[in-house]
Amino acid sequence: MGQAASTIPIVLYQVYRIAKVIVNIVDSILESHVRDNPTMVNLDGAKDGRDYAQRTARAAAEEAATALPQMALIAKQAQVVAEERLRKGVQPVVIPSSTELAAAKKRVQYKEGLLHFAVAGVSGSGKSSLINAFRGVRNGDTGAAPTGVIETTSQTDRYPDPNPRLPFVWYDVPGAGTLNQPDWSYFNSQGLFVFDCIIVLFDNRLTLTDISILTNCRRFQIPAYIVRSKADVHIRNVMTDMGYDSENDGGTRHGEAYNAAREHYIAETRATVQKNLKEAGLPDQRVYVVSHKTMISTVKNRVLSPKTIHELELMRDLLEEACARRCIPRSDATQANGGQSIWS
Repeated sequence: MGQAASTIPIVLYQVYRIAKVIVNIVDSILESHVRDNPTMVNLDGAKDGRDYAQRTARAAAEEAATALPQMALIAKQAQVVAEERLRKGVQPVVIPSSTELAAAKKRVQYKEGLLHFAVAGVSGSGKSSLINAFRGVRNGDTGAAPTGVIETTSQTDRYPDPNPRLPFVWYDVPGAGTLNQPDWSYFNSQGLFVFDCIIVLFDNRLTLTDISILTNCRRFQIPAYIVRSKADVHIRNVMTDMGYDSENDGGTRHGEAYNAAREHYIAETRATVQKNLKEAGLPDQRVYVVSHKTMISTVKNRVLSPKTIHELELMRDLLEEACARRCIPRSDATQANGGQSIWS
């Protein structure tokens, strides 16, 4: 009995120690929970509802003040990265939504069964004149696309081919140089993603807009053709640069000078385009050198001018592209047209 009594204080002491440990653990958990939950901090010691609301608002303001500089820093870093990518020619990737796709098709009056050609490029490159030539229409004729020294196109204009047997629709797209928008957004803002084929037309050199169009054409798997316009004007300028003087020639050297200037101009154009594509990380592709005056002779009069360069080849390749993508086989087309070929 005495031995048992003497052990009671020891047992009580051990129970006390265990209880103290448990209390410490509970306090630690509560402190951690309060620390990780600002609401509990605000609630603890709040005098009333107003005091609690004030504490909560103060805590939210302090948290926002702490987070705002961090968010601003992240946004600034993202801006620096985006500007650096743009400086290097890396354009943002913008994929149109289904709603935007449907709206763009409605805007250009897209119709299944037809082939929709867009002629795009910077202002002053001769888009309207080339579209008229493609359609066999001379500048100024009824139904021709308006032309001028100053950009005349402010919206995408639609020009069906006057030959009813050809399922082509030509589109004159506003020049990027006249629009208040970045080069990289030109493709999407003009809805070029809906067209079946895009002709990138340039006069003197490929621009960032042209490169952006070609890049997006690859992304959207749209056939693209690079065409340099105003060949007749440029070749005459090259002849002058090479020392040819028509006033003192008498016609004896004109043919020789023209051929030399023509070959120089074609070679220079190919080399320049190849260099531009390589710098942009795009694969090399053919460039067509044309004059709308020669093109109209080829299409309307069906006569090959001695000054023909790539006009006939461009029309042939466009027709083959159209046939491969949309048209029925020639034999079927002939039967459907009462035995007459739609290509005649």
